[in-house]
Amino acid sequence: MTKIPTEHEEQKALITWFDMAFPAHKGRLFAVPNGAYKSRSAASHYMREGLRSGVPDLMLPVARGGYHGLFIEMKRQKGGVVSPVQRDWIEYLNAQGYQAVVCRGFDAAREIIEQYLDQ
Repeated sequence: MTKIPTEHEEQKALITWFDMAFPAHKGRLFAVPNGAYKSRSAASHYMREGLRSGVPDLMLPVARGGYHGLFIEMKRQKGGVVSPVQRDWIEYLNAQGYQAVVCRGFDAAREIIEQYLDQ
């Protein structure tokens, strides 16, 4: 039985691939550290600094095809539920002129990025 990679593993692989595949944009695909805190006190600290629940995991601040940039909410290939607050953020960002999507795994995210940058 094949082990399904974690969201963390998929996202790490995506960042590595992106920096190699698009050297002109190396380092421009970055993580939004919404899952970086573990304790309630740390969460409170980060929230006061502006961390917001539901913001997509990755941001590519490159304008293409009429969009201001690309946001990606990473999920595992199987499993991983998009929460209501995540759906709200995705809808909001799309309405504001960004392309915001949910990608299930590395391959889906790679395909979205390639299509986005090819516009």
